[in-house]
Amino acid sequence: MKKEDPDPQTYAIIGAAMEVHRELGHGFLEAVYQEALAIEFGLRGIPYEREKEIEVVFKGVTLKTGYRADFLCYGEIPVETKAIQALTGNDEAQIINYLKGTKTHRGLLLNFGAPRLEYLRRVF
Repeated sequence: MKKEDPDPQTYAIIGAAMEVHRELGHGFLEAVYQEALAIEFGLRGIPYEREKEIEVVFKGVTLKTGYRADFLCYGEIPVETKAIQALTGNDEAQIINYLKGTKTHRGLLLNFGAPRLEYLRRVF
């Protein structure tokens, strides 16, 4: 009997990112990977919005300053893409802030700039 996938949505997103990295490799600008990832999401039937505004609410008031996630998949998973040598703590903090801002529980950070796709899945 096959074991159930504990989080099929984030694994689907990671799978799409792996395919993009497999096809393009590393060395392109972040915008190239974003465009390719949008195409791959479409081919795989992964619902997404690009450049999704994330509001920050403080004591019931929406702040003028917010965030813009590269993608919001399945209406609830912020996805941030990078094309850098290696992920840093600042990059990880960015996805955590997205989770706090959206009040969602799962987020992904994808780095296409390394020889192998790097990804961090964060649950808040």
